[in-house]
Formats: sequence, C-alpha cells, structure tokens
Amino acid sequence: MNIKGIIFDLDGTLTDTLSTCVQSFREAIEPLSGRHYSDAEIFAAFGPSEEGVVATLVPEHYEEGLAAYLREYKRLLPSSPGLFEGTMEILAELQGAGMPVALVTGKGPGSTRLTLEHFELESFFSHVASGSPQGNVKTLCISEIVGHWGFDPKEVVYVGDAPSDVTAAREAGVRIVSAAWCPEANAQVLLDLHPDAVLYSLGELKSWFSTRVRS
Repeated sequence: MNIKGIIFDLDGTLTDTLSTCVQSFREAIEPLSGRHYSDAEIFAAFGPSEEGVVATLVPEHYEEGLAAYLREYKRLLPSSPGLFEGTMEILAELQGAGMPVALVTGKGPGSTRLTLEHFELESFFSHVASGSPQGNVKTLCISEIVGHWGFDPKEVVYVGDAPSDVTAAREAGVRIVSAAWCPEANAQVLLDLHPDAVLYSLGELKSWFSTRVRS
C-alpha cells in the first residue's frame, strides 16, 4: 500500500535540538531549585510537554520556570546544531510533489512555534500538533490528522526518533520509521521494537519514500 501522507516528529528527527532542550531546562530550573540535574534526570521527565516537565521538576516555581525555559530555549536555539542534513531538501521535495505533510511533536506550543520560526519550517506542514502537560498524546494527534486527511492509517507513516514514537504510531495504526540519525538515538533499542524501518540519515529516508509514495 503506497504512502499518501507523512507525519514527522521534530526534536531528534528534523532538528538536532535535543541537547538544546536539555541545556535550556538546566539553565532555567537549576537556579530555581538550587540543585544540579543530570541529562538522565531531565530526559526521564520527557513525555509530557515542557509545561509538564517544569511541573514535575520545579512544581513550586511553575510559572517562573516555564517562562525561564522558553527564554533560555530561544536564546540557545541559534547555537544549536541546527537542522539535520537533508531536512530542507526532503520537506521541499514532498511539498513540491503535493504530498500532505504534518508535524506531531511532544514539544509544547511555545517552543514548537519558536523552533518552526527559527528554522523557517512553518510553511511545510498542513497540520501542527504540539504535546500536552499531562503526558504523551502523539497517538491521539496522529489519529486526528489521519482522520482529517481521510486516509487509511496504513497509507500514512510517522517518522520519529524515540522508542515511544514506535508505540504511538502502532497504536494509531500508521506505519513507523525510526530516525536513528539523531546523536541521542539508541539504534539497537529501536531495532528491537521492529518498526517498519530504522534509518540512519535523511538521505536513506528519501530513498525509502521513493518506492512507497503515491505516484
């Protein structure tokens, strides 16, 4: 069955910004909590959007912590590694071919907007769905977009870097490509989950799409 629609994750899939997110949390919340957070502690709080992460790590300083996070994230974005090689090319090709493309990210709406604006990605997506403070809502967001498009779920693929992305895509009934090109990705963990493909560059993704997209 050919692919008729593509949904991307953002951090770790199109943008090499996971380390920027972690550093932004550290800069924002350590002065409020008076303690150091390891990368592992911060990553362990991921799942909810940044609003949920701040509520978990510094609940007594929620408003201040969230404002500080967004401020630090905006400040640090220009020094992030940036877009993964091939991001603009693949998005432009899909857009030129008339392929419906959407974005489903676990980021909150504020940081999603900052990221899309900074990297000039807003025009590529027909739908943008952000995360929730309550937890991972990717399955729901994917399903809503597939329903809006009117496609069979098996005609849609989700591309994401996290093991939880495999679970979310499967629960939504769509195909899943695991992005192992992110420095923080654990390829073996992804392979063990048996997604439709584990790929190591956006060039590989382009080739994978070339034989599966609708003509």
